[in-house]
Amino acid sequence: MSAAIFIVEDEPELAVLMADYVRAAGFEPTVFGDGAQALAAIRASVPALVVLDLMLPGLDGLALCRAVRAFSELPIVMVTARVEEIDRLLGLDTGADDYLCKPFSPRELVARIRAILRRARAPAAGMPSMPVAIDGARRRVTVHGHPLDLTATEFELFAALARRPGQVFSRAQLLELVRQDYLDATDRAIDSHIKNLRRKIEAVAPGLDPIRSVYGVGYRFEV
Repeated sequence: MSAAIFIVEDEPELAVLMADYVRAAGFEPTVFGDGAQALAAIRASVPALVVLDLMLPGLDGLALCRAVRAFSELPIVMVTARVEEIDRLLGLDTGADDYLCKPFSPRELVARIRAILRRARAPAAGMPSMPVAIDGARRRVTVHGHPLDLTATEFELFAALARRPGQVFSRAQLLELVRQDYLDATDRAIDSHIKNLRRKIEAVAPGLDPIRSVYGVGYRFEV
C-alpha cells in the first residue's frame, strides 16, 4: 500500500502539480485547501508525511504544525513563499522537519519526502534506537527517556540541529538562530555550548554522540 502524503496548499495549480509528482513517485497524495480541514483529516487518519504551506486561510501553517505536534510526530515539510521566513522559522520551535521556499522544483520536493521517510523508517546502523524527544512547550529534551538539564541556549542549539538531521550548520548559522533571544552567544561560545551538550548527552547515554563536527564548517546532527 502506498504511503499517504497530505498536501496542504491553497494555490490550486501548485497543489495539483505537487500531487501529480508525489503520485508519480509512488505515494498517495490528498490535497487540502485550508488548515482546519487538514487538521481534522490528520486527527482521523495520520498520514506518512504532510507538505504544509505556511500561508493558509484561517488556520495557518504554523498554527497547524503546532496543533499536530501536540499529538503526533509525523514528518512535516513546511513551504513558504518568502525566503526570509526560512530563517525566522528555523529560530522557532515549529516542529517542522524540513523547509522549502517557493518557487521550488517538484522533483526536489519528492527527493526530500523520500529522504525524510527513509530516516523515519530506518534507525542508524549499529544503533537499535535513539529516541530524542523535544518538548517545545516545556523546553525540554529527553534522550532514551532521560531528561537533559539544558540551558536556554543549549536547548535552542539542540532543537535546531535535531530538527534537521544530516544538515550541516555553520557556526554563524547556529549563532544566528540563538542570538536574537540569547545575546551572550558568540562564535566561540557555540563550540563551548556544543561541548556541554555532548557532555550532558554522554551522562545519560554513554557512547552516544549525535552531534558531529564537520571540519572547517560546523556541526550536524546524526541519528
